[in-house]
Amino acid sequence: MEVVVVFALVALIWMIWQYHKARKFTQFKRMLVSEIKPKLFEAIKQDLTNNRSESFPNNDTHIAATLYYWGQYPARILQGAIIWEVVDEQWLKDTGNVRNSQHLFHIQQNKLNAEVQNRQIQT
Repeated sequence: MEVVVVFALVALIWMIWQYHKARKFTQFKRMLVSEIKPKLFEAIKQDLTNNRSESFPNNDTHIAATLYYWGQYPARILQGAIIWEVVDEQWLKDTGNVRNSQHLFHIQQNKLNAEVQNRQIQT
């Protein structure tokens, strides 16, 4: 009987821990959209405006398309923020989001692979 109680407690503690990790991951994704995305968009706009030339006119349509691309998914927001140096590896370490960022990229990669496989099946 005691073994069942111990096993139940261990299972309950494990589920609580998983719930806690899931909440932290969800908070991380919300933070990317609410705090990092506006900073990323400002950095992209500034970069594209400053680097206009004959070859790369970077007009308003191009800027809007670029913002649409980089703002679609939390994984792209994070990737863009790293590329445009809005955040860096030290920020991820300081905020404790290294594992969350790894998980986010893993989920996005699996989702992308599933979409490619579905398209190949349909054709």
